[in-house]
Amino acid sequence: MEPDQIWDVDAAQRYDTPGTGMFAPEVLGPTVDRLAELAGDGRALEFAIGTGRVAVPLAERGVAVTGIEMSLPMIDRLRTKADEATIPVIVGDMATVLAPGKYTLVYLVYNTISNLLTQAEQVACFRNAARHLTPGGRFVIELWVPDLRRLPPGQQATVWGSEPGYIGLDTYDVLRQHVVSHHFRFDESRQAQLFRSPHRYIWPAELDLMAQLAGFELETRHADWTGSDFTAESRSHVSVYRIPPDQ
Repeated sequence: MEPDQIWDVDAAQRYDTPGTGMFAPEVLGPTVDRLAELAGDGRALEFAIGTGRVAVPLAERGVAVTGIEMSLPMIDRLRTKADEATIPVIVGDMATVLAPGKYTLVYLVYNTISNLLTQAEQVACFRNAARHLTPGGRFVIELWVPDLRRLPPGQQATVWGSEPGYIGLDTYDVLRQHVVSHHFRFDESRQAQLFRSPHRYIWPAELDLMAQLAGFELETRHADWTGSDFTAESRSHVSVYRIPPDQ
């Protein structure tokens, strides 16, 4: 499926879950706190800004935020929360599109770099981030750790979420490092809704090499936005890459 078929009007409407899930205060609060700290007095650029889950509260903290987004329905949803003067958005691919000006922070949250389905596109995303940053500027990525240890030989899928009315599972193509996330939502009837999104998963070491190719250095890596230690058991990470100040 093409990106505009995945991130359509229905997906944009389902994306926002105020107060719960990704929008829960215990999830969103530490994210915004850390990004505001990293942005300092400078400007921030969000790749794949979506409906403004992070950008809107970050702008409310006084950070000047600009976004890049490919999905017009997602931008329409954002516009119900903030106008163009408050949060400017450039329509296009985060791996190639340029936003005006320079920034002290570029950030890419909630696994979104994996929406780029080739290694070349993911490397291009790092290079595009570097083009936007001032010397000493930072690129922050939040990304899950591939959970292939749970995938025994001969099995192609793992269930990673199960609760009343919802099942989440991933199907893997290990030759191409591709995974498709399936989200099933259902009620007492016989009907269910399915939302699917394809991804290319990235190992932390591979991500670090992509950063190096674009001129970044790894500054910090934690298991979450609150600064917990990243270990072999961590299921995700927040990695902060920095352009050397003298570059």
